[in-house]
Amino acid sequence: MPMPWTYRQATREWQAFLADAREAMSLESDNAAYTAIEGVLKAFRRRLTPQEAIDFAQILPSVIRALFVADWRLDEGPVPAGNRRDWTAEARALRPHHNLTPENCIEATALALRQAVLREALDRVLARLPAFAAEFWAPPTDVDPAGLGPGIV
Repeated sequence: MPMPWTYRQATREWQAFLADAREAMSLESDNAAYTAIEGVLKAFRRRLTPQEAIDFAQILPSVIRALFVADWRLDEGPVPAGNRRDWTAEARALRPHHNLTPENCIEATALALRQAVLREALDRVLARLPAFAAEFWAPPTDVDPAGLGPGIV
């Protein structure tokens, strides 16, 4: 079997995802975008069971997958789903003294993710996750999800 694309092109995929998220959040540095993305991924992961999180991770490009599971404590069971305000506050609370995460962090990361993964794969996994997951990863309302997908395949 040939090496999966996501391992061969991990740096290219990550750089494209990071640039898309940084642009969507109007951030000036990769470091600020990284913190925002990390906060968003952790906010989502905290609301899933381990199996649900692993199912979601399977569709992620390799570097995003690694970030999604990094520093995960399995003994901290899922927290209630909450709402967009809760998710945003949690993402913005990561490293509070060095966090420039904007209010649109969830939508911006969702847009970047939808530009990094195949729509069919994302839709398939979201259909198996709790109902809040589809809302969490919904693209901004002014963007047609049919036009999104990986530019690197």
